Amino acid sequence: MADPAGPDLRDPAPLPSRVTTPLLTLITQQSLDEDYLHVAERRAAGHGRAPTARPQVRAAIVLALFGLIVMTAVIQTSRNSSTDQAGRASLIERINAERAVGRSLQTRIGRVTASNTAAEETLSAVTAAAVAAQTRLRRVQIRTGYLAVTGPGVRVTVTDPESGEEAVRDTDLRRLVNGLWQAGAEAIAINGQRLTVLTAIRNSGPVVNVNYQPLRPPYVVTAIGDPRTLQADLLDSEGGAEFIGLARQYGFGVDVQNVDDDGLTLPAATQRGLRSAQIAAPSRPDMEDLAP
Repeated sequence: MADPAGPDLRDPAPLPSRVTTPLLTLITQQSLDEDYLHVAERRAAGHGRAPTARPQVRAAIVLALFGLIVMTAVIQTSRNSSTDQAGRASLIERINAERAVGRSLQTRIGRVTASNTAAEETLSAVTAAAVAAQTRLRRVQIRTGYLAVTGPGVRVTVTDPESGEEAVRDTDLRRLVNGLWQAGAEAIAINGQRLTVLTAIRNSGPVVNVNYQPLRPPYVVTAIGDPRTLQADLLDSEGGAEFIGLARQYGFGVDVQNVDDDGLTLPAATQRGLRSAQIAAPSRPDMEDLAP
């Protein structure tokens, strides 16, 4: 029968260690104990031996492999560094070489630019000289009769006398031409034959020849000049006065007409090659024209 006073709680029994030990510590201890127990059982059964130097050997091998890896990395890094240094040096050398080439090209460009500038200046001077020479040539050709011209002037038509006893001769036409030159004519032609410094007006029997070409009357003498003064100056010139006197004496028909604007056109004379004449050096350096 139970004690009415209840159980005695003054001296309770102590709790086992597995109850009071923390759970994490208990798990660790039991795991280690089981490992030791397992090793002890294997050793007692003859299946296991005491640990030898194998862990140290393994550690040494691991350390050796690690050292080899580190050494390989160092060597590779050193090689890469040498390669990088060599590549950098080569790149710097190429950059310097390209810069030298660039400086050389810049110098060459400067020389070529200066040469082009000098050539352009020379071309401008030569072009100006050529234009001036062409202008002088055309002026000389006009004055010498080797270039076709057009302009105002006078037209003088000369016919033989109606009596038929006399005919216009080469000397008569020469006096008329000389008078026109003296009056200021710039270009003269007779029946389309342009007069030059080499022109010959000669009679061959009864026929008048100009530039060795036979002409038939009437003789039309065209002269380019100022029509306002040319006719009057012709009458005042020595050659013109002589021609008018002969025309009145022998009864030549003379008809003088002024032609304004560009009414007269004189052809160019046929050029003749010079066989003996040579171009002489100018007497003065500034001599530019051969005008009469």
